[in-house]
Amino acid sequence: MLKHIRNVAILLVVLGAGAFYYFSRGDTARLPLEATTGVEPDLTHVRSERFPTINIAEAEPWSDGQAPVAADGFVVERFAEGLDHPRTMFRLPNGDILVAETNSPPRTNKGIEGWIMRNLMSKAGAGTESANRISLLRDSDQDGQVDEKFTFLENLNSPFGMALIDDTLYVANTDTVYAYPYAEGDTKITDEGRKVANLNARAPNNHWTRDLLASQDGKYLYISVGSNSNIGENGMDIERQRAAILQVELATNKKDIYADGMRNPVGMAYLPGTDKFYTVVNERDMLGSDMVPDYLTEVRWGAHYGWPWHFWGGHVDPRIDPKNLDHRQYERRPDYGLGAHVAPLGLAFSHGQALGEPFATGAVIARHGSWNRQPLSGYDVVYVNFNQRGEPEGKPTTILSGFVDEEDMARGRPTMVAFDQTGALLVSDDVGGIIWRVSRKDAAKPATEDE
Repeated sequence: MLKHIRNVAILLVVLGAGAFYYFSRGDTARLPLEATTGVEPDLTHVRSERFPTINIAEAEPWSDGQAPVAADGFVVERFAEGLDHPRTMFRLPNGDILVAETNSPPRTNKGIEGWIMRNLMSKAGAGTESANRISLLRDSDQDGQVDEKFTFLENLNSPFGMALIDDTLYVANTDTVYAYPYAEGDTKITDEGRKVANLNARAPNNHWTRDLLASQDGKYLYISVGSNSNIGENGMDIERQRAAILQVELATNKKDIYADGMRNPVGMAYLPGTDKFYTVVNERDMLGSDMVPDYLTEVRWGAHYGWPWHFWGGHVDPRIDPKNLDHRQYERRPDYGLGAHVAPLGLAFSHGQALGEPFATGAVIARHGSWNRQPLSGYDVVYVNFNQRGEPEGKPTTILSGFVDEEDMARGRPTMVAFDQTGALLVSDDVGGIIWRVSRKDAAKPATEDE
């Protein structure tokens, strides 16, 4: 009898979850995605959702010979493959590429919410255990393909960000930042490392990635730490030093908030030729398929970007009480909208690289792809031009697309971006287990010995 009751209960949970999934696919965009991009995105279509719109592309990895689609005049090739959820890439001074093979730490969400989240992550190809390692990729002849791969650093905890200052490599796990000795040409680190900082990874740790950026003078590290919730619904106590860019002074290991009010900042990069650095931010969910645009913004010391109470320079989130209206006068508006629910992760600037026109002087951004929008958005790599005043302008231009096929199956998901030693663009694809290389069709490759 008890077994029968338990089986019925399980069936009801599964049916309830299925019904939840079916009925929560409801809200459909009323604006083209482009309307929610640019310096002045459309912010008029706020529709609170009692249940989240769930629409995620099911993962169906690439077959041999398949590839994304590069912009006209460019070619995309496989730089490295057979990787386990490759995400952040970091180019060492000798041209070697470090790649974090990493995934979310174990999910602790309980009940029906946790069950749905785990199943959605599995559907999206993100339900596997983290490899917890950093690999080194070497293209010794610069022919655009990796010819040597080494396990560089292992037994980490959902590693993500990397930064090199002199002879010290810094690695951000989801809960700590560690420092390791590094010498040029090293293919493996066996040193246990030195802890630099603890990071808030309190469960459920929904936004687990931690990117790193070294200051230009080498005195500080900046760490992007996402929130532990959508809009602070679990209380703000667990959000301590989250939804923020942190600053660590390396001489003292003193850690402070540099800027905050950003729901989930991820990739960071300096604008070349300036002392300004930028980040891309994943905004809040469940305000409809047209809201709220994710964004690219300069990170200014002491700035607050509105989360959780407000967005885009003072727009009030209708779901939150108290409204904290007086705080709006101190909030900074983001610089550039990247589209609603596109989930931007990777950021790099193309200045001085080999892409050339029309992608010569701007931000290259990997949009990982939506789960809370009908129809799908993101799942591509775009370019945002910066003008001579060092400001973003215009609309995003596609560099790499075709990650989702005609049946809305995700062959891959672009995650992070970097440039190799030749100036070609590298794009990590965590679902496909591939790093793609985008270069100009007219770019000459080095001659082989046979030639």
